[in-house]
Parts: sequence; C-alpha cells; structure tokens
Amino acid sequence: MPEVTVGVLGASSLVGRHVLALLEREPCKVIAFSRQEQHGKDSGTLRWQRLGEIAEPAPVQPIAVWICVAPIWVLPQYFALLQACGARKVIALSSTSCFTKSHSDDLQEQRLASQLRDAEVRLEDWALHHQVHWGVLRPTLIYGDGRDKNIAEIARVIRRFGFFPLFGRAVGLRQPVHAEDVAMACVRAMQAPQVCRHAYNLSGGETLAYRDMVARVFSAQNRRPRLLTVPLWVFRIAVPLLRCLPRYRQWSAAMAQRMNQDLVFDHGDAARDLGFAPRAFVLSKQDLG
Repeated sequence: MPEVTVGVLGASSLVGRHVLALLEREPCKVIAFSRQEQHGKDSGTLRWQRLGEIAEPAPVQPIAVWICVAPIWVLPQYFALLQACGARKVIALSSTSCFTKSHSDDLQEQRLASQLRDAEVRLEDWALHHQVHWGVLRPTLIYGDGRDKNIAEIARVIRRFGFFPLFGRAVGLRQPVHAEDVAMACVRAMQAPQVCRHAYNLSGGETLAYRDMVARVFSAQNRRPRLLTVPLWVFRIAVPLLRCLPRYRQWSAAMAQRMNQDLVFDHGDAARDLGFAPRAFVLSKQDLG
C-alpha cells in the first residue's frame, strides 16, 4: 500500500507493541497514542503522543487509518479525534468474551460482555454515519511476552505454589492465540480493501483441553505437571479471601466453572480475508514472563 499515516490507540499494550513492530516494516508513518508518557522512543517513522482521559480533537496531522488495540469500550471517547484527523478506516480489537461471558453467573463478567457488544455497535453506527470503513477483531485467549492475564498468570501461580488448582475434570476446550498473531491480523485488516464492514473471530492454531493447556505451562518451565483437583464449593469459599489480594482481585467462581466449558471459535473468515494462520500453542521463556 502507498505510504500513509497510521494512528495506533493503546500502542503501549501487549498487542500494541507487536503492532508497532510490524508497522515498522511497512511503508507508513505511525502516530502511537498512549495514556502514559513514552520518553525517548520516537524514531524516523514513529512518533508517540500522550492522550488524556477524554480526548479532545487537538490539532494533529491527518491520519486516515487507525488501529485500536486499547479496550474497545474506550474507543467512542476518541471518535471526535478520529473525525478531526480525517479517519477513513478503523480496525478495533474486541474479544470473544462478548459471547462467552454474556451468560456468566458473575455480574462483572456480564458487564464486560455488555461493554464489548455495546462498543462494537457504537463503532458500527459511528462509522456508518461518517462513511468510515471499519473492522472488528475478536481474539480468544491472548498470551505472550509474560504480559497477559491468562497464560502468564498460570505461570506465576505455578512458580509460587508448585501446583495449579483445577475444578472438576477441567476438559473445556481452549484456543490460545499469541499476541503477535493478533497484531498481524490487525495490520492485515488495515491493509485489506475487502475489510470495510466486517467482524472476525481470531482463535489460536491449536485446540486443547484446559488441563492440557496448563500442563504445557508446566512443561515450558521444565516442571512435571502437578494438577490439584479442588471441589468447586471449596473455591467458592476461598474466592472472597483471594480477592482481598490485588493480584487475584479479578478471580471469581465463574472462572472455575468455565474450566469445563468449551470456548471454541472458527477463524475461517480471518484465514480467507487476512491470511490469518496462527501458531500452535508452543510457549517460549519470553511468553512466561
């Protein structure tokens, strides 16, 4: 594609860092937006810009193409900015949690699913009104670089306690997808002319049971898997205590119940339109943090 300027919202996030690395290989200039200051990281093709809590349409150079890898529910805050910059195409990262958590027993998870769905609808409505092309990408369980809240958290529990608790048989199917593969899909969706009003599910290159996924994390740390089966009622009692600790504040009984639910999605559309070919679930030391 000819050289354009690409705006990246959430550029300092896990997926955002991979998006920036991939864009460095493309004939484009990048304005990387983040709420945190990024000192001394500008380059010939990349410039960082800090965003406030609510974005004002400050004078910025024209930016026709945008990739949003910040939580999609914050994107509507920046519609005025995108419009002021002359946005013509927006690719936004959502999540398959909009499906899997919509009927959760946990009210916080229900709210998350609702936030995701509402943000997708608001993007579609805004883009239609302003004649902007849009694409939404919904990854499954993202991991990578030891910065995720999924595989990296499992690895931390294993390092700390030497075992990992499972509830029931823990045979619910999972499709972990690496952050770099998600970033590649974002860049290709940006480039693909056929992506103008479409949502894609992004699942990993391998489907495996939850307990097998955890066993892979043990193996990646050169440990023999020690999987402790815990009755769900015990976990329900322990959850309020665990949530007193900052690291486990997001834990809930619903998380335990999902260990036995299949969370599987087809990424055939993304393979067809974006050449999406995710890697198998093979963990590097870097992925474990």
